[in-house]
Amino acid sequence: VGYIGQREAVKVLLDGLGRLEYRGYDSAGVAVVNDEGVSICRAAGKLQVLKDQLGKEEIHGKIGLGHTRWATHGLPTELNAHPHRAGDVVLIHNGIIENYRELRSTLEKKGATFVSETDTEVFCHLFNHYLRQTDSMEKALQLGLQQVRGSYALAILHLKEPGRLYVA
Repeated sequence: VGYIGQREAVKVLLDGLGRLEYRGYDSAGVAVVNDEGVSICRAAGKLQVLKDQLGKEEIHGKIGLGHTRWATHGLPTELNAHPHRAGDVVLIHNGIIENYRELRSTLEKKGATFVSETDTEVFCHLFNHYLRQTDSMEKALQLGLQQVRGSYALAILHLKEPGRLYVA
């Protein structure tokens, strides 16, 4: 779920995730852009675990992403929950990258440090890599997506463009 608007993003995201929970109950998470940058909250387990965690900390902002996950690559842990971030790129993903091991290896050789076991985090580092080269999110997405084999749906935030949500 992605949201840009005038309401508090967390409430909108949680409502959307509640409607989609049947599509993934291994973990859930949200990323919300605010004055401090971006706040990311993730939890292993059903959506209620994330809601409980968000009840203990206040996250404000009017732009965000939310995701419920059915684990395909990587165990159903908080570390593997979406959203993922690399540099100024924050994203959520549904699908499978067939060549993620090859891409991950190449990116690690170029200095990327991975913190999860997911294929999704490869997208973050791939787009961040091209973003540093081109200084254009559109070009970074075009170049990065040319490298990927598999099926996917993405929602992406570039923190230097907080009023824009990219999808692929």
